[in-house]
Amino acid sequence: MRCPVADGRLRGMSTLLIVHHTPSPVMQAMFEAVLAGAKHPDIEGVEVVRRPALGATVADVLAADGYLLGTPANLGSMSGALKHFFDTVYYPCLDATRGRPFGAYVHGNNDTSGTVRQLDSITTGLGWNRAAEPILVTGEPDKATLEALTELGGTLAATLM
Repeated sequence: MRCPVADGRLRGMSTLLIVHHTPSPVMQAMFEAVLAGAKHPDIEGVEVVRRPALGATVADVLAADGYLLGTPANLGSMSGALKHFFDTVYYPCLDATRGRPFGAYVHGNNDTSGTVRQLDSITTGLGWNRAAEPILVTGEPDKATLEALTELGGTLAATLM
């Protein structure tokens, strides 16, 4: 069986890895918006790989050229699923992924600041470079917010072209 990521690299493609925890309809709408942006027809040469946070692996992270992270803010923290992802990949990917671009989107019912602090701390430790400001959403996302999420996905993918 051939490895689709390796096949993409042989064809000169870059890979954007979207790691997300999507437990609610709001998070699903946000995920679909970033995915639509990342897969926009004007973006060429970028393969978009999506993985639930509990299913993303070290191999996924090492094979990717950039990252888009999505999580709810639960009780002032990122989801346990995204925390598990980072616990799994942090040390194996520490040196190999320095300098790679990333972006993030976070949904909270009333506050996202603790989650943003955690993401900043972890991605700084990994040496990843923020390619776009995180999209922070409290309550239901409106049309403008969904458009901003689509732009976020497009921006991350375009940085890899």
